[in-house]
Amino acid sequence: MLRGTAIVDPAFVVGPVRRNTFGSFVEHLGRCVYTGIHDPHHPTANADGFRQDVIDLVRELGVSTVRYPGGNFVSAYRWQDGIGAVEDRPHRLDLAWHSTESNTVGLDEFMRWCEVAGVEPMMAVNLGTAGVLDAVDVLEYTNVPGGTALSDQRRANGAEAPYRITMWCLGNEMDGPWQTGHKTAHEYGRLAAEAARAMRQVDPHLTLVACGSSGRDLPTFGSWEHTVLTEAYDQVDLISAHAYYHEADGDLPSFLASAVDMDRFIEEVVATADAVRAAGKHDKRISISFDEWNVWYIDRAESQPPSGDDWPIAPVLLEDRYSVADAVVVGNLLMSLLRHTDRVHAASLAQLVNVIAPIMTEPGGRVWRQTTFHPFALTSRHARGEVLQVVVRAPSTETAKHGDAPVLDVVATHDTETGELVLFAVNRALDAELTLDVDVRGFGDLRVIEAVSMASTDHDLPGEERWFATAEDDTSVLPTANGSAAVSGGRASAVLPPVSWSMLRLARV
Repeated sequence: MLRGTAIVDPAFVVGPVRRNTFGSFVEHLGRCVYTGIHDPHHPTANADGFRQDVIDLVRELGVSTVRYPGGNFVSAYRWQDGIGAVEDRPHRLDLAWHSTESNTVGLDEFMRWCEVAGVEPMMAVNLGTAGVLDAVDVLEYTNVPGGTALSDQRRANGAEAPYRITMWCLGNEMDGPWQTGHKTAHEYGRLAAEAARAMRQVDPHLTLVACGSSGRDLPTFGSWEHTVLTEAYDQVDLISAHAYYHEADGDLPSFLASAVDMDRFIEEVVATADAVRAAGKHDKRISISFDEWNVWYIDRAESQPPSGDDWPIAPVLLEDRYSVADAVVVGNLLMSLLRHTDRVHAASLAQLVNVIAPIMTEPGGRVWRQTTFHPFALTSRHARGEVLQVVVRAPSTETAKHGDAPVLDVVATHDTETGELVLFAVNRALDAELTLDVDVRGFGDLRVIEAVSMASTDHDLPGEERWFATAEDDTSVLPTANGSAAVSGGRASAVLPPVSWSMLRLARV
C-alpha cells in the first residue's frame, strides 16, 4: 500500500472559493440545445419548450454560470436571427459544425431558461465575422432599459426589464485556424480592445474576457497572450484558457495526470499576463477565465461533423460516454481550478447537455447522469469559504506526456463560518490503494461528517469495455461511503482506492 501525507492550516489561504468556477457551457452544437435543454414535445417541457427534468439536474449539478451561444458557433452567428416571432426566424448554415441552425431558441429564450435554471448568463459576441458595432448592438438589446431602437425591440419581444448581463466573452478561440474569421494576435488584440471600449461606453459595469489560447500545445501559446494583452490590457478583465484531455493509446497514467498539465497551463498564462503588466506599468492584474475544459475524445467518430450537402438540424455530435476513470480526471481538473483560485476567477465545464456533457437525454424521453456529473456536483455543493494551501508528500510515477507526476493530489476548502474543512483527493495509482494522512491540527478537534470515494475496478480494461452510465443504468457506480475515514490526534486519514476521486468533510467536534 502507498502512503501520502499532507499538511493544511487555516492561516495559509490561496483565495476565496469562487462560485463562477462552477460554470458550464451551452453551445448551438449537436443536441446540446435542441432535444437537450429544449424539447417542446417532452412531457416535462414548460411553455418555452425547455425540459424541466434537465433543469432539475442542472440545479443538482450546481452550475453557477452558463456560457452561450458558443464556442465556434458564435463566430458566424447573427444574434438578430434569434429574436422576434419564432415562425419568422430564418434557417442558417452553421459553418462551425456543418449543421443547420433553425434559430428556434435565441437570446430571449435562453435568458428565460437561465432564470428558471437559476444560472447567470455569460454571453459571447461575434468577433469572427461581425465586429464592434454588432457587439454594441447586442449589448444595447440586452442591457439598455428602453428608449432606443434595439432596447424597445427587446421590450416588444416580451422582456420589459433589461437583462443586465455583466459577463461577456470577446469572441471565441480567435487564435485557432479552424475558427471562422481567425485572426492574428495583433489583429484580434486591436479588435478586442476596440469592442471593449465601445461596450463600456454603453455599460461600464461589465466583466470582459479576451480570447487566450485554445490549447497549451499550440505554436502561438504564450506569444498570443502577450500580444493580445499588450493591445487590450486596460480594456479587459480576464483572458480565457481552453483545454481538453483524453486517454490516448491506452496511456492511462498520462491521462490521470492531466491536472498536472492544467496547473502548468494556468501558471504560464499568469506569468505572461504579469509580464505584460510589469512592462506596461499597469495597476490591475489580469486573471483567467478557464471557460472551456473537460475530457473530450476528439478523434472518435461521434466528434466528426457532417459533410458535403448534409446540413442537418441538431445532429448527434460529440456525445462521448464517460468511464469512472474519466470522472476521476474531471474531478481532478476541477481541483486544479480551485487550487489556482487566486488567478482563476471563472471557469466553464464544456458542455452541459449531450455534447461531451455530464447530463444526457433521449429526444422526448429519459435523462441521466454521466459519471462526470458526480465529482462536479459534490465539489460545487461542498466547496465553500476559502481555498487553502496544501503541502503534499507522496510517491511519484513517470508519465509519457507529463513527466514525473505525484500519485496523490489534494485540495482543501475551509468555511470559516461553519468551521467545515473539506479535502478533495485523487489517487492516480493504477493498482495500489493509498493511505492518506493529513495534518489538520490547526483546526482544533474535528470529526468526519462525510467521506465518499468514486472508483471502479474496470480501469485496466480497454476504454470501450469499461462501465459507463446509460439511460438504463446510471447508478451501478456512484460515489460511495468510505468507511476508512477517521480523525485522531489532529490527523485525518483515509484509504483511497486505486484510480479514485474522494471527498472528506470534517467538522468541529
